[in-house]
Formats: sequence, structure tokens, C-alpha cells
Amino acid sequence: MTNLKQTLYEGQWLRLVRIGHWESCERTHAQGMAVIVIAVTPADEVLFVEQYRVPLGARTIEMPAGLVGDDHAEDSLTEAARRELIEETGWSPGRVEVLLTGPTSSGMSNERIAFVRARNLVRVGEGGGVDDENIIVHAVPRAEAPAWLMRKQAEGFELDLKLWAGLWMIDHNPDGSPAN
Repeated sequence: MTNLKQTLYEGQWLRLVRIGHWESCERTHAQGMAVIVIAVTPADEVLFVEQYRVPLGARTIEMPAGLVGDDHAEDSLTEAARRELIEETGWSPGRVEVLLTGPTSSGMSNERIAFVRARNLVRVGEGGGVDDENIIVHAVPRAEAPAWLMRKQAEGFELDLKLWAGLWMIDHNPDGSPAN
């Protein structure tokens, strides 16, 4: 595409741009990349986080996640995943592996996300996030996780659709082979 990029608005965190007739947004900080952490405790519980999300005007259920390079300029995907998991859930991973990266909403944003699997978890704190995140941690038995999520949706929570991919990637690699 040879059209020039025009900035329509730039805030502290996001920039709205037009390229030709297409409007989209870009992050103005971090690396335009986020991580979503797939984590299962030694008791075979999947870790979910609950928090209020202003853009939705609702509480959401998500897997632990965060921006890469947000406050850490030299961040890597694995370092960001490790940090976010500890901050949000209080669990520290012994092993972290990046599984897959791709766009979150390719028609609207340049943001990309990496699915990261965390293994060998050790409890190191309470979690809850930083600043005013007010995160509630849910450790749900893996066998009950899909039904639990559907109950939360029936209660009015917004469910991040990436949850379903994350649940699948507990036991599978992106190519369908068994996870080690």
C-alpha cells in the first residue's frame, strides 16, 4: 500500500491513524506486543484473572496477560510473561515457552499477542496486579474450567475468546502435537 499514514489523534497510550481510507489504532508505548499466559498450578487448576475493563464497562475473565516493554524497555516475551504472571496471580513459573504470536484484531489494531505456556509454578505471593488493577485470581480445576467459564458468562462477565485457545494449548502445541 503506497498511501501515507495520517495521525488523526494521539493520546498517552494509543494513536488513531488513517492509511488511505483505512482507520486503525496503534500503541504509543511498549512494543506493540502483549503476552497471554497459559498457566496450570501443581493442583491442576487453570489460573484465570477477573478485572473490570473500562472499554467494555464490565468485569472480564481472562488469562493473565500484559504488555511487553510497557515499563521495561529491554523486555522479552518470556520476561514479560513471567513478570505478569507473578504480578497478577502470585505464581512464579519455573519454565516459560512462547507458543504462537499473531494479531489480536487485525482490522483495528497493530497489536500482536504471544501465547506463552508457563510450567512448574510455585506460589510466591497473593497476586492482584499493580496500581489500581484490582485483579481477582481464580484457580479453577482444569476439568471444570469450560463449564466454570460458561457460568461466569451467564452471570454477566465478558469472556476473552482467547481463553478457549489457551485451554486447548495446555495440552497441545499450536501444530496439534502433544505438549511436553
